[in-house]
Amino acid sequence: MTRQPASTDACVDTSTADTIPPRPARRHFLARVSAAMLAGGVVNAFGVGAALTSSGHARAANAPLTLRIGYQKSSTLIVLAKTRGTLAQALAPLNVSLTWHEFTSGLPLLEALNVGSIDFSADVADTVPVFAQAAGARIAYVARETPSPDAEAILVAQNSPIRTLADLKGKRIAVTKGAGVHYLLIAALQSVGLRINDVQPAYLTPADGRAAFASGNVDAWVTWDPFVASVERQDKVRTLTTARGLAGYQRYYLATPAFAREHDAVLREVYRVLRETGQWVRTNPREAATQLAPVWGLDTATVEAANKRRSYDVQPVVREAIAEQQRIADVFTQAGLLPKRVDAADAAIWQAPA
Repeated sequence: MTRQPASTDACVDTSTADTIPPRPARRHFLARVSAAMLAGGVVNAFGVGAALTSSGHARAANAPLTLRIGYQKSSTLIVLAKTRGTLAQALAPLNVSLTWHEFTSGLPLLEALNVGSIDFSADVADTVPVFAQAAGARIAYVARETPSPDAEAILVAQNSPIRTLADLKGKRIAVTKGAGVHYLLIAALQSVGLRINDVQPAYLTPADGRAAFASGNVDAWVTWDPFVASVERQDKVRTLTTARGLAGYQRYYLATPAFAREHDAVLREVYRVLRETGQWVRTNPREAATQLAPVWGLDTATVEAANKRRSYDVQPVVREAIAEQQRIADVFTQAGLLPKRVDAADAAIWQAPA
């Protein structure tokens, strides 16, 4: 299947408002997410263990195509591939142009993927595909970043009386719903015999969570880098715990199943650029931080501190990773945030090159 490009530019920036689906479609999807978290009706998207291979309807050689990429500000490797122009350069020989669409967090990003507003999703935390599946989203795993447990943390004010995880009981805690930190909070509470109902979750975006934490309207904030590094350097905070020993915190790259089936060559180039960018960040930490700092609106030292806690090791999605996704799904089900068991193996997997 060939889609004509929306623009003749090699790279086009678009605002989030231009990239999200029409409001009725968004409300419908988010209603399904809420329903999946609160009561009935998980819809399976694929047959068990669906693996994607290139379809027989190959794209005509050099036929023009626009790849619509969704990402978050914390999608480091995609942000660098965008600002450095490496992905556009790699895809130019395939006559592929790019449009870039920024989202505030993972669930709206996969919402856009599910309704066809984007073709490819940059990295989202491991919990996000589980919530998307519970809402009936059709997704295909493309790649993963190996675990970065130190890049998530539960933070409290430096002078807070909260000294242990058990002290969180009854406290108001800012956390982003469906994000990796949502799982970290549940796992941390379970480790001391508490449940999510034993605290008062305040479901907020990272920006709103930061504001609530700074103003003292919440007792703790569960967030991820670069937000962790930023608040550590600017405010008087204490890390109650990271995700180490509690949650793996893998991040996943996804596509629509149709795009994964029909554009294998394109995804191979995307995968190669992501791997090479991750290797470059690890070997050039200061230069990478210098390039990311103006994009993130942070100083170079803060960005470098955040990057040290991320693996940036891009790998294929393997059976063991899906098993971890299943454990995450089961924890959310047991916590009463999903109505019934989600089968993580129902998602499709694009076969990355060895």
